[in-house]
Amino acid sequence: MRNIKSLKKFFLFSSASMGLFLALPAQAVCPVCVVAVGAGLGFSRWLGIDDTISGLWIGGLVVSLIMWTNNWLVKKNFRFKADKVLIASAFFLLVVVPLYWTGIIGHPYNTLWEIDKLILGIVLGSLGFWLGDSAYFYFKKQNNGKVYFPFQKVVMPVVPLIILSIVFYFLIK
Repeated sequence: MRNIKSLKKFFLFSSASMGLFLALPAQAVCPVCVVAVGAGLGFSRWLGIDDTISGLWIGGLVVSLIMWTNNWLVKKNFRFKADKVLIASAFFLLVVVPLYWTGIIGHPYNTLWEIDKLILGIVLGSLGFWLGDSAYFYFKKQNNGKVYFPFQKVVMPVVPLIILSIVFYFLIK
């Protein structure tokens, strides 16, 4: 039991450290968002929060990484046929397949509405994060390329995850 706690602490510390040391200039989704989503995921699992809520944050993290990767490839002028679909599929497979192999996804008693809680959370979190990010660009365009408030780029994708987390907290409670 003590080794698991030590491993969790090491994972959380190393994740946060890597995010700080490898942070790049703001791109599609800024590094602060990725660190915030990663920290939220790590703490939720560590605190024993329901898998649906953990899944929301996993989905948000995956979408932010997909956006980052796509923008990085565009910036490097590296394009190929169906690149966005392939990158998105690869990231989701890299997350879901190991969770399935380890038995975290697929447990018959870990369902909500007959859907695995983690899968449900990942799908809804991905949609929420993507909609929040899309709303950011829409509102910025409507305001002549200017943001309405400081850190709008950070707040808008993360707020849907927070709202969904609160909704599912009360649904599951």
